[in-house]
Amino acid sequence: MATAIIRTGGKQYRVGEGDTVRVEKLPGQPGDSIEFGEVLLVSGDTLQVGKPTVAGAKVSGTIVEQGRGEKLIVFKFRRRKRSRRKAGHRQEYTAVKITAIAS
Repeated sequence: MATAIIRTGGKQYRVGEGDTVRVEKLPGQPGDSIEFGEVLLVSGDTLQVGKPTVAGAKVSGTIVEQGRGEKLIVFKFRRRKRSRRKAGHRQEYTAVKITAIAS
């Protein structure tokens, strides 16, 4: 089974065919197909390592879901200063099911 390492949204992900990964929000609707061109490594019959990317390699997938993650609480507190700040954050994501890895 072929696996690859892709870069999207400033992060790197190890993916294989049939995997579902949550990446930073990408434009598109559920059911749309998407391609990742920044492939850093492809392993299958032979190992291909990019410098920095593998030439001609593509990872294809379909968008499964657009959503928002769980709420995180950001709390800053400065003791003896009567200073505190509380904020919440929900990161948007795109769930992508990997359909093909082409090298």
